[in-house]
Amino acid sequence: MSDSTAYTPPPVWTWTPGNGGRFASINRPIAGPTHDKDLPVGRHPLQLYSLATPNGVKVTVMLEELLALGHAGAEYDAWLIRIGEGDQFGSGFVAVNPNSKIPALMDRSGPAPIRVFESGAILVYLAEKFGAFLPTAPAARAECLSWLFWQMGSAPYLGGGFGHFYAYAPTKIEYAIDRFAMEAKRQLDVLDRRLAESPYLAGNDYTIADMAVWPWYGALAKGQLYEAGEFLQVQTYAHVQRWAGAIAQRPAVQRGRQVNRTWGDPASQLPERHDASDFETRVPGQPAAPG
Repeated sequence: MSDSTAYTPPPVWTWTPGNGGRFASINRPIAGPTHDKDLPVGRHPLQLYSLATPNGVKVTVMLEELLALGHAGAEYDAWLIRIGEGDQFGSGFVAVNPNSKIPALMDRSGPAPIRVFESGAILVYLAEKFGAFLPTAPAARAECLSWLFWQMGSAPYLGGGFGHFYAYAPTKIEYAIDRFAMEAKRQLDVLDRRLAESPYLAGNDYTIADMAVWPWYGALAKGQLYEAGEFLQVQTYAHVQRWAGAIAQRPAVQRGRQVNRTWGDPASQLPERHDASDFETRVPGQPAAPG
């Protein structure tokens, strides 16, 4: 490892605004809104406020899978939250998610609106609401939830750890990249060993565990995350590759991955989604009109 200037932490940490990095302008050590802005509300009971990052894709995939099963009550409006512009710090969004992170969901189907935040919580909420993609047998349910929470606990090492230092940090720090690359590969090995035993993470059936893990580790395995495929030798994880490819072929997954997306191939972008027909009538680069 190359030599670097030693850093001695000060007795008390102080925040230096704009201290570098891609997301410096929106990072801060305090919570709460920075400005007043109400959230829009469409015509469907389910109102999603999100962006097509891996955490956002989890929920749009789940909603599209529910609709594909025939659950008409899963129709939803998906509103774009531009995190690079600080939309997540508007007063309306903070009221739905005090943690100011996407995705956030409002369920207006009952007598009083219900807010749900944190992607894993949203998946469980929707699975229980519609009775789908979460096993009911105790052993299978435990396996599914274990892998769901494995993802929730592991992804910060992949995203905020490896992804940050490898792709976004203003300075490449060898120790940090080495440390988190090691952990990312260990996690891929955990998945590969599990997927050598069963088609999906919870067993023979596709569940919310797969929906949670796929946008992160499936994208990584297919070289779509941080452009780090060669660096991490993702092609060597054969069982992860098989699983990631199979899920990517699901029509609902293909639709869900497009919702709230504003980058990449224009044909793959649907900045807002208010009706199933929006996938066919979209205007590239423009949000769909609320119904």
